[in-house]
Amino acid sequence: MRQNSCNIIGLTGGIATGKSTVSGIIEKYGYKIIDADKIAREVVNEGKPAYGDIVEFFGEDILNENRSINRKKLGNIIFEEEFLRKKLNDIVHPYIFKTIRELIDEYSKNEKYIFVDAPLLIEEMDNFMKYGIRFHEVWLVYTDEKIQLDRLMMRDSIDEERARKKIKAQMPMMLKRDYATRIIDNCGDLKALEKQMEKIMDEIM
Repeated sequence: MRQNSCNIIGLTGGIATGKSTVSGIIEKYGYKIIDADKIAREVVNEGKPAYGDIVEFFGEDILNENRSINRKKLGNIIFEEEFLRKKLNDIVHPYIFKTIRELIDEYSKNEKYIFVDAPLLIEEMDNFMKYGIRFHEVWLVYTDEKIQLDRLMMRDSIDEERARKKIKAQMPMMLKRDYATRIIDNCGDLKALEKQMEKIMDEIM
């Protein structure tokens, strides 16, 4: 997708592969980052469009005392049931993609590159295209399964069985590699990642 000669780059990865770290590095170089997860959190806030639809379907048991959605409770519900996960996506996704498109339209007036940070970018490619969002490149933040598992267990303070279930709920990293224009190897430490990103950013500047 190009608007006013602006390149749209999709940034994605698996759970606990370090995508947010890479996104933060890119932002330090001064590029606009559209964070799909951040938008997803915002559109379900009380008073926002998706909030009422979610509460109507899942019931008020998912609410905190202050009427905000208890994300952990809702997450546990949809994690175990694919049908419920799909239902939540059907409610929330139109608002997310519409907001991403609006931000791209706004930023593309002045930016040469815009990054869309989305964990399910590859899985949701059809929806991106439905909203007229086409990517010039797709960057994948990659780690091998053992490192991903260890980082997830440490990050979320969960046991190996729970971590494996979370990883298996996503598209396998090896399959995601087939869709990537550029693979960012995050099997090393932060210093190695920063050095790799410095080289990549120099290439596009």
